[in-house]
Amino acid sequence: MATVAYLGIDIGTSGIRGCCIDADKNELCSHRIAFTNHRVVKGRNEQDPNRWLTQLDGLITALSQQCLQLEEPHQIGAIAIDGTSSTLIACKKDGYALSPALMYNDQQSQQQAEKISRFAPAKSAVHGASSSLAKALFLLEKFPETEIFCHQADWLAASLTGLYGISDENNCLKLGYDSITQCWPTWLQENSENVIINKNLLPHVIAPGTIIANVKAELIDKYQLANDCAVIAGTTDSNAAVLASGASQIGDAVTSLGSTLVLKVFSDKALFEPAYGIYSHRLKGQWLVGGASNSGGSVLLQHFSQTQLDNMTMQLKPEQPTGLNYYPLPGIGERFPVNDSHKKNMTDPRPPSAVTFFQALLEGIANIEAEGYKKLEALGCTAPTKIFTAGGGNKNIPWTKIREQATGTTILNAVHSEACFGSALLARDGCLNTTH
Repeated sequence: MATVAYLGIDIGTSGIRGCCIDADKNELCSHRIAFTNHRVVKGRNEQDPNRWLTQLDGLITALSQQCLQLEEPHQIGAIAIDGTSSTLIACKKDGYALSPALMYNDQQSQQQAEKISRFAPAKSAVHGASSSLAKALFLLEKFPETEIFCHQADWLAASLTGLYGISDENNCLKLGYDSITQCWPTWLQENSENVIINKNLLPHVIAPGTIIANVKAELIDKYQLANDCAVIAGTTDSNAAVLASGASQIGDAVTSLGSTLVLKVFSDKALFEPAYGIYSHRLKGQWLVGGASNSGGSVLLQHFSQTQLDNMTMQLKPEQPTGLNYYPLPGIGERFPVNDSHKKNMTDPRPPSAVTFFQALLEGIANIEAEGYKKLEALGCTAPTKIFTAGGGNKNIPWTKIREQATGTTILNAVHSEACFGSALLARDGCLNTTH
């Protein structure tokens, strides 16, 4: 009898990735399928969700075979899927996709966003044209026959169970779900402009890591899965990446050093401050609070090539601060840790040494990181006790030392860098913690 493996799947805009882990959280195998490139035109970013089904089929087929061919064969016993936040599809009740998928950064719903701004509470996550709720109202006008709205992650999960209309709490945040009261809020229906959206169109919401149902019998046979293979509710891609990093306890924080600087910390209380772009997800029975600065790796690449950055990294001297008080921004405006739409990039004076300039930029970004965590704490969030690092910047050892000096906190590399690993953990925990 094969040992059980737990499959996590991450689907984004450029591809679908999956990995299987065992009960001890060891990665057994992984696979990735890239999507054909598509263009975003004038704020319109759409994909054909039916193509995802083909990719999902190929991914599960490949990973199941890899598991069965291991020296100690494994069979997939649970599957969890994460997807891009606010990616929405208008469907019939049987899951038939009426619309293309409006991707996470689609901006076609400007008029609907303006309408939402008139009645939604200021601290709700539904504001802006990229929110799921704005997209839902936009799609409803084009497809009045819509019977259910599905997010990217739950639509794919439902294709494995046949049960559509079930979604996880994290993906539903920008559709209007209230994670504090754990229900759909009354303002969606009770307002001066009649019913905004019929609740029958909204999914039934469950916590990430909850068992939804077993995989359909014909798919268990097709993919050679365990006979009782279950589908577990997933989360958003960014939350899955947090779980993959190793963060899991109150006070565990994650800094993502990508093109922008994203901070998240597990807290004992929720925090919603839209003026700073701060909102919270309920995850693993705790609150994951996050904010993002416009600063980050994109600023470095405005001044240096990646090759130059790599060559200069080992010449950095963290023990000798430059004393230059930079606030590096790629353009005008900042939202977190300060809310100032007119804030300007501050990278003057520029020293003659390129290495010194590079170090000053890193110090500036590290100071923004430190101020970000201080801002979250000042607003009521738990202070970080350790910070896991994800993104390309985690390989820069001198920068890590600079950041430890700025934050006064121990900084660790992420345990794993792929969001699919975080979803695999959800699949594992959901399966092991619940009898089904």
